[in-house]
Amino acid sequence: MFRSSTVVWQGSGPEGSGKITTQSGAFTDQPYAVKTRFLSEDGKAGTNPEELIGAAHASCFSMALAFQLTGAGHPPTELRTEAKVELVKGDAGWSIPSIRLSVVGVVPGIDAAKFAELAATAKANCPVSRALAVPITLDAKLA
Repeated sequence: MFRSSTVVWQGSGPEGSGKITTQSGAFTDQPYAVKTRFLSEDGKAGTNPEELIGAAHASCFSMALAFQLTGAGHPPTELRTEAKVELVKGDAGWSIPSIRLSVVGVVPGIDAAKFAELAATAKANCPVSRALAVPITLDAKLA
């Protein structure tokens, strides 16, 4: 099974812009540019790759945790997850040194220790958590 997204970037790095389209149609020609990524402190100017990584990670983790909790006999009523993707400019350029997942759950009949244990298992095993540490292949060619 493959899931895909397509980006069309036009113009230079500093002045250009791109459009993101996802296979599902959740994004269709969603614009992004340098200003939406680096210059908009409040993040309201538009989307950016780090925000999308955060959305993917939080949604994958939440689903993995729901499965962990259900398997342990405690199906959740609600899981509210935030992923904060840290973006830092260093000597070698921009990098993502950390992602902070924060989850608040409404889960009947479970104690805090068991919830934390199952959340740690979900974090370690959700496909997006694992994907962020796998080799990435690249096929680059000119049109």
